[in-house]
Amino acid sequence: MVILLPGASSAESCLPPPRPFLPSDSQAARDYTDLIRADFEDYIQDIQSYFRCLDDERARAFEEAREVSEDYGRFLQLVGD
Repeated sequence: MVILLPGASSAESCLPPPRPFLPSDSQAARDYTDLIRADFEDYIQDIQSYFRCLDDERARAFEEAREVSEDYGRFLQLVGD
């Protein structure tokens, strides 16, 4: 059963990228240099996207909190508090 709440679909799920593996063995690092380099470069791109996602989600959450505060103010006016 899925319940959809207003605004829930606009929330992003920011998932951090997995940390790249760095072998402790220098021979393995040399043997897989291209693969390891690509993993680190992908990580750097992905972590930048992750930071942008967090920034966007933070801005969205602040806007939602502002709207909810306004809604609460209207509610308090309705009930006479």
